[in-house]
Amino acid sequence: MNSTVATELTEKAATRPLLETWGKNERMRHIPPVEWMIEKLDRDLRRRVAILCSSAAPNEQVDAELKSLCRAIDRLADAAKYSRASNHIPAEIGPRIDFAITHAVTSLGSLDANLFGRRCPFHSFERSKAESIYGALLIVIDHVHRLTQMIRAIAPGVDEKLLEVA
Repeated sequence: MNSTVATELTEKAATRPLLETWGKNERMRHIPPVEWMIEKLDRDLRRRVAILCSSAAPNEQVDAELKSLCRAIDRLADAAKYSRASNHIPAEIGPRIDFAITHAVTSLGSLDANLFGRRCPFHSFERSKAESIYGALLIVIDHVHRLTQMIRAIAPGVDEKLLEVA
């Protein structure tokens, strides 16, 4: 007799693994892709900082903000990659910021774009590096905004340069 009862399982139930894998976890919606972050830093912010540095007159407040911007870019590079920059960092602030942006872009480029922005598995008890990297980028953007306001007070024509299409 080969009859089946309605409550019997005809097929073996699919077993779900108990452990999560990082590559299969969903992306965090509040973290943009790493490609966008590289594009923002390399194209937009690099261009803005170069224009602001060329428009800036020697001023203590502007110099202090440029130094804090450089430190924020270095923190972004450190958050993305654990290696430090080489020992040949330029002494002047303009080339130093350009060097720091290049190092940060290289560090962001070394990240795995597929895994970046995904939630870490719960059983690893780790936080995602993506949140701290995105936070560091937001701090860099805020420093550029502050620097723009300072330069705007000194040189009112800087907005025309910033709005020019590259």
